[in-house]
This record gives sequence, structure tokens and C-alpha cells, in this order.
Amino acid sequence: MDRLISLLIGYVCGLLQTGVIVGKINHVDIKKEGSGNAGSTNAVRVLGWKAGAMTFAGDVIKCVAAIIIVRLMYKGSEVLPLLAMYAGVGATLGHNFPFYMHFKGGKGIAVLGGLVVSTGLTLVPIPLAAFLIASVLTRYVSVGSLLASTMFFLEVVLFGQNGYFKMDAPYLYELYVLVFILMVLAWYRHKTNIKRLLSGTEMPFKSDKK
Repeated sequence: MDRLISLLIGYVCGLLQTGVIVGKINHVDIKKEGSGNAGSTNAVRVLGWKAGAMTFAGDVIKCVAAIIIVRLMYKGSEVLPLLAMYAGVGATLGHNFPFYMHFKGGKGIAVLGGLVVSTGLTLVPIPLAAFLIASVLTRYVSVGSLLASTMFFLEVVLFGQNGYFKMDAPYLYELYVLVFILMVLAWYRHKTNIKRLLSGTEMPFKSDKK
């Protein structure tokens, strides 16, 4: 039951579509412009860097908020890292599949950023470096996003095996499964980007806002 509650808390927080709100502030329906995605990358392309930064920050914060709520509710629990991860998964699902938008939301990378930060600042440098280096070198945010999600999964397993989460093996392996699901979900949500990358038609990252 604690797992389900944590997942639902995350989902409700994830339903806040920052990109849509920022778009409305700028009198633009972000779902009908650019790639049609409600995430920060499309916000930058359509509305500029300021709007993109606001969208990114909002998507990060809603995941952090979900995890803070769960941590406060279950303070002292021996499986708190696991419950926090359920909240992060819920926030990702709420962001990616909001019921009131016909389950068509963003791709969850900014939300993943909030999850990485909430899991522990020690885990931040590797996914962040992977994202920045890959995005800058290739000029494709999709490549950076996929690499960051993969590196997060690998480091969670590495840190977990070295006692970072301080949980018994069954709970630890359950945690690994959740992060693996997040990685697979990130790759799935980027399937069209992957097809364009393979065909050489993926759009380099830049702002079209004049």
C-alpha cells in the first residue's frame, strides 16, 4: 500500500504540465507548435531560452516536491529510498501520460533530473556530465537525454551494490527494477528521435525564437 500511495502522490504532482502553463502565459499552445511536445526542449525552440528554463525548472521541482512529500510521510521507514523512487516513477508517469491530455505529455527527462537530485547529490555529476557532453558534442538533446538516463541506472546499481541506499537485498533489487523501467521508458519516449537519428533527420538543438 505504501508503494501505491507513493506512486499516486508522484503521479498527481507529475500532472502539472509546466510547458503548457508557460505556453499559455506567452499566449502559445505548446502542444500545437514545434514538435508538439510539452517539455523544455520544445519550449526553448518555440518560446526561447527563458521559457525553456522555466519549463525545465518547473518539471524538476514537481518531482522533487513529490519525493519530499513521500519522505515526510514515511520518515523513519527502512525502505524510504524505495518509496521515494516510487514517487519519482509516479511523477514521470504523470508528466509523460497525463490523463487530462489524452495521456500525451512530455518525455520525462527534466523530471528525471529532479529524481537524480532527490536521490542524492553524489549521483548528480555523472548523469549531468553525460547529458551535457553528449548534447554539446552532437548538438542533439535526445542523445544527451538517452545517455543520462542510462548512466543514472548504471550508477544506481553501482552505488546500491556498495551500500549507498542501506536497504536489504530484495528492496534494493526492486529499486533497480524501478530505475531500469525509467530508463526503458526514456528510450521508448524517444523512439521517434532515435528513428530520426538513424535516418540523419533529427533536428539539432537551437532556439527558433527571434
